[in-house]
Amino acid sequence: MLTTLHFSVREATLPEDPLIAQHFYQLWLAHQLTPDSLNPDWLNITLEFIADARQRLSYQAFVAEVEGKVVGSASCQLFAGLYPLVFNEQYRKFGYIWGVYVEPDYRNQGIAKHLTHCTTDYLKSIGCTQAVLNASPLGKPVYTHLGFTEANEMRLDLV
Repeated sequence: MLTTLHFSVREATLPEDPLIAQHFYQLWLAHQLTPDSLNPDWLNITLEFIADARQRLSYQAFVAEVEGKVVGSASCQLFAGLYPLVFNEQYRKFGYIWGVYVEPDYRNQGIAKHLTHCTTDYLKSIGCTQAVLNASPLGKPVYTHLGFTEANEMRLDLV
C-alpha cells in the first residue's frame, strides 16, 4: 500500500542555523567524504558563513517538517560572484542555492523539490534573474525536472 507523506515547509528561524549547518555537514558525508576530510571547526565555519550571508547577501533558509520534526533544509542567497560583478542587475543578478538536504528516510517524497521551489520563489522575490546551484549526482534529476539546465564547469586537478 502506498502512503503519502505529509510534510510542511517554512522559513527557517535563526535558532535553527546549527541544524542547517548539520544538514550541510551530512550532505558532504553523503558525497563519500569522511569526517577527517572536513575541517574540525566545520560547525563554526558554517555558522559564520550563514551569519555573513544573512547580513550581506539576503540569505534565507527553509526547513521541511514531518510531524514537527525537521527532516530537510535548503539555503539560498545572492550569488557573491567569482569575478567582479560588472553587469547591471536587470541583466544579471544571480541567486545561489546550496545545502539542499533531506534525511535518507524521507527522500523521494517530493521534499527536496518543494524546498527548491521555496528557494527559487524567494530568489525571484528579491529580484534575482537566475538561480544557480551545484548539483550532486543524486540531486541532478530533481533539478533537471524543475527546469534547471546544466552549465559548463570545467576542472583541472592541480595536485
